[in-house]
Amino acid sequence: MVIKTPEWVKNAIFYQIYPDTFARKVPDRQKWLLDVPLEDWEAPPTSQGYKGGNLWGVIDKLDYLQDLGVDALYLTPIFRSACNHRYHTQDYYAIDPLLGDREAFDHLLKTAHDKGFKVVLDGVFNHASRGFFFFNDILENGPNSPWLDWFKIEGWPLSAYDGSRPANYVSWIDYRALPQFNHDNPAVREYIMQVGEYWLQQGIDGWRLDVPNCVEAEGFWEEFRERVKAVNPEAYIVGEIVSDATQWLDGKQFDGVMNYPFARLTACFVIGDRLDKETIPSFYKPYETLDAAEYAKGLEELLARHPWEIQLTQLNLLDSHDTSRFLTMAGGDRTSLQLATLLLFTFPGTPNIFYGDEIGIEGGKDPDGRKGFPTEEKWEQETLTYHKQLIQIRKKYTALRTGEYRVITAQENVYVFARILGEEGLIIAVNNGEDKTEIQIDKFDKVSSILQTKPSQIIYGEGSINWHDNQLKITMHPRSGLVIAP
Repeated sequence: MVIKTPEWVKNAIFYQIYPDTFARKVPDRQKWLLDVPLEDWEAPPTSQGYKGGNLWGVIDKLDYLQDLGVDALYLTPIFRSACNHRYHTQDYYAIDPLLGDREAFDHLLKTAHDKGFKVVLDGVFNHASRGFFFFNDILENGPNSPWLDWFKIEGWPLSAYDGSRPANYVSWIDYRALPQFNHDNPAVREYIMQVGEYWLQQGIDGWRLDVPNCVEAEGFWEEFRERVKAVNPEAYIVGEIVSDATQWLDGKQFDGVMNYPFARLTACFVIGDRLDKETIPSFYKPYETLDAAEYAKGLEELLARHPWEIQLTQLNLLDSHDTSRFLTMAGGDRTSLQLATLLLFTFPGTPNIFYGDEIGIEGGKDPDGRKGFPTEEKWEQETLTYHKQLIQIRKKYTALRTGEYRVITAQENVYVFARILGEEGLIIAVNNGEDKTEIQIDKFDKVSSILQTKPSQIIYGEGSINWHDNQLKITMHPRSGLVIAP
């Protein structure tokens, strides 16, 4: 079987937006949005309060994102919902009114496309909400509802809100706010397929799928892929799988997944024992400090899991709306974030920045990691600068996007690897130790092609390099990284 994944994804740099806390702007024709009670933008986020960020605000930030250098947007859910994160979908065909309704969405999509951005939406297709019409009809009419078989009803009466009584229906992780679809029902299946098709027909560029591993109906995601690709063969399908996703990355289902295994390995190496243990996501456990050799082994095993065509469209990340911020996990150590960002932008797959990481936002576990995007005077300019540098470097060198990944040396705190595509070869070196180090590399057996170009120009970081015949000497400062190009 020939596996085909979207070409644009391999060259993209994603930016993940959490709409409620990213940006807020209210046009004159929607002034009613000013009359709703909202939390203070700078106050700590809460589970039920709204900050009021909207799609008009995203439009207003497109010039900033263009200047940053990203070119693909992943928005967490934007459909009508009774919660600030909007994973409790009430209507899959309606944009949430607080986000600006359909008018704002259509304007965002057109403006983003005109500026060269791709737009990927979040599809919550495993479960709906208590306010979803078909489930709400069951709550109103009980056994007389025509929609009983859309969900998994186990008994009567249903208790959608009173936790002291049995819910009597299946919900996601037994959370009664999220009744789980009966995906074996052909009508449910067709409904979800048509939702997927509809928004692609409106112009979106792909779907990020929420907890797709929970959908166990045979052939469901295979059909979803067929239907999606029939509308747009270059549409991106990326699943949220936090562990080994091998069974979904067979070329018949998803183009990639959110690469949490990469995030975990990188934290274990770069943060090491600096970790703030109170902030670690449950799915990062067991957390273990890794040296360079162990990190290299973990990455090589990760790369070996999936076909190369799939590897190039994995959505690589350091954190997300479901984790603490990487900077906070690192106990506020900004060097850890900088080294991890270097590794993120030089690893095979498309890098994804969670909004605000590029300006040094901190935050602990949900919902603390979803803070309001700060005003410019609060940005960490040094963090923004190196994000821009790494984005431009990745855009300049095709080898960093689609080239081979070869480890050169990995010992103690020093990790050196190459990205190679034809005659273009780059060397990336990371010293995670507390001391200045000098590395001499005598053998390039596994990466002999790097000798064709002998990368000798440091285009990122500070240090020195020297080639003597086929030997390379690299001198690095403590806890630093280099990108060496032809």
